[in-house]
Amino acid sequence: MFSSGYMGYMLVAGLMSLIGMAVSGRLRSKFSHYSQIANRHGLSGREVAQKMLTNYGISDVKIIEAQGVLSDHYNPANKTVALSSDVYHGRSIAAMAVAAHECGHAVQHATAYPMLKLRSGIVPLVKVSSQLQQWLLLLALGGFGANISGSNTLILITIAAFAITALFSFITLPVEFDASKRALVWMDQTGTAAGAEYSGAKDALQWAAMTYVAAALSALVMLLYLVTRLRD
Repeated sequence: MFSSGYMGYMLVAGLMSLIGMAVSGRLRSKFSHYSQIANRHGLSGREVAQKMLTNYGISDVKIIEAQGVLSDHYNPANKTVALSSDVYHGRSIAAMAVAAHECGHAVQHATAYPMLKLRSGIVPLVKVSSQLQQWLLLLALGGFGANISGSNTLILITIAAFAITALFSFITLPVEFDASKRALVWMDQTGTAAGAEYSGAKDALQWAAMTYVAAALSALVMLLYLVTRLRD
C-alpha cells in the first residue's frame, strides 16, 4: 500500500493538474477563436516566420512543418522553427502570433539571449531528473514499504530532482515572455499587425504564456510539499 505521504503528494499533484488543464483549455479556446479571424495581410504562419527572420537578418534557421496541435517550438540545437500544420498553413491572427513568437526564440538565439542559453544548458539534466522523479517519490514517500519510506536521504535526493524541474520552469518564464514581447514589437513596428488584430495576437500570446506560469507554480508547489515532508 502507498503511504499517506505519497497519497498526499498525489492529491496535490492532481489539484495542480486540474489547474493546468483549465489554463490549457482556455488557451485552446483562444487559439480556436483567433484561428477563425484572418490576418489582414493574408500571410500564412510560414510566411510570417520567414518575413521576421529575414527582417532580423537570420538566414541559417529552417522553417518546418510539425505534427500535432499547438506543437510549435524552436529548436536551438538544429536551428529550426517548427510550426504545427494549423500555424504553418494558417492565415489567421493565431497563426501569425504563434509563428512570430517562435521566431522570437530564434532572435534570442541569434543575439545570445542569456536566459535561453541557460535553459538550453540544463536541458540534459532536466531530462534525467524528470525520468527519475516518479521512482524517487515511490521510494522516498513510502511506495515500497516502511523500511525504505521516510528516509531523509531519499527525500533530499527527490527534492533535488524536483528542484531542477522547478528551476527549469522558472527559467522558462522570462524566455517565453521575452519571445512574445519580441514578436509583438516586431509585428507592431513592421505593421504586420495593428489595431484589433494586434490586440488579438497579444491576447493569444498572453494565454500561451499562462500555461508556462501554471507549470512553474505547479513545480514550486510540488517542491514545497516535499520540503514539508522532510520536516515531518
